[in-house]
Amino acid sequence: MITRKELETREKQILAPYAFHSCNTRGRKYAEPEHLYRNAYDRDKGRIIYSTAFRRLEYKTQVFVNHEGGSYRTRLTHTMEVAHIAKTIAKALKLNDDLVETIALAHDLGHTPFGHAGEKVLNDFMKDHGGFEHNCHGLRVVDVLEKRTPLYEGLNLSYEVREGIIRHNTFHDHPMIGNEFDLKGFPPMEVQVVDIADEIAYDNHDVDDGLMSGHITEKQLSRVSLWNDILIDVKKKYPKITLDMKRHQVVRALIDKQVTDVISNTEKNVRDHKIKSVEDVKMCKQKMVIFSPSLQEKREQLKDFLMESLYRNYRVLRMSDKACRFLKELFCLYLEKPEQLPPNTYKKVKKDGEYRVICDYIAGMTDRYALEEYKKLFDPFEKV
Repeated sequence: MITRKELETREKQILAPYAFHSCNTRGRKYAEPEHLYRNAYDRDKGRIIYSTAFRRLEYKTQVFVNHEGGSYRTRLTHTMEVAHIAKTIAKALKLNDDLVETIALAHDLGHTPFGHAGEKVLNDFMKDHGGFEHNCHGLRVVDVLEKRTPLYEGLNLSYEVREGIIRHNTFHDHPMIGNEFDLKGFPPMEVQVVDIADEIAYDNHDVDDGLMSGHITEKQLSRVSLWNDILIDVKKKYPKITLDMKRHQVVRALIDKQVTDVISNTEKNVRDHKIKSVEDVKMCKQKMVIFSPSLQEKREQLKDFLMESLYRNYRVLRMSDKACRFLKELFCLYLEKPEQLPPNTYKKVKKDGEYRVICDYIAGMTDRYALEEYKKLFDPFEKV
């Protein structure tokens, strides 16, 4: 039998000195007795996986709306891929992979239906009412909106997981961080690992989904050196490979190349900056977990390509614009007649105000539910 104490002892023996050890957690908002067999972050992982917000990610847009096909990534499959990549990096660097995996599983809990288009709509409505940003909302989800016990609101997660949610920072993420969290310096390396794993996942898997959808082509991608270099190697290794298999092999190799680069470059940064503790990571002049300059330059070319050829593809823009109209009309109707909100939601208006309650309600919707709600409220022939 292995107890939590023994697991914590193993962390001290195995993890790097700059890794965050679970025995050093700053704890939870509401005191709870420790579990006999599980560390703090493993307990948090379970609370996230069993949450309603986590299950809803299955029907929330990554790039392609759910009804466009079951083979494309959703927020849930993206989240699982981020967790897998992040855990691989964390293990190689001797970081706390329980903390990394838990933050990764929670990092998109605050996303709206219809991806970043939905987030923009809510932020526009909320600009004079506290704003809306999906990392901040993710923290609200785990701190307030999920309720599993009569003892307190939220999931009562540990400070480090909550910090990882609110300080998640990538090309698409620029969170508004509250006063509760220490902003002096950089976050722990475990948080940085999730940030970079998220970037690796969405860039490469958006390429995969973009090719599968026909929105981008292999000929267009030949202008991207990072893709083209690997494609040449794959063709040499497998000259008779099918188109689908070739795509899978190139994307797989792309991920492996970037993960390997992150690991080796991070090790170099740790040596160069003489990082010996969590505090050293925090006070360093730069992030530790980053790509090498040469690979980062190639990644910028890939990101520019995706922005121009996929995210601004007319079909993607049409769907995003349509989604914005749905959500705007829903928000306006609820503002005009908040009594049309479900009773359990409407009763929160007195405490939190109409704008925040409506925002919480819409942000929690899946793509499918938002479309169904729209039909119920605006289609005269639809049952309500």
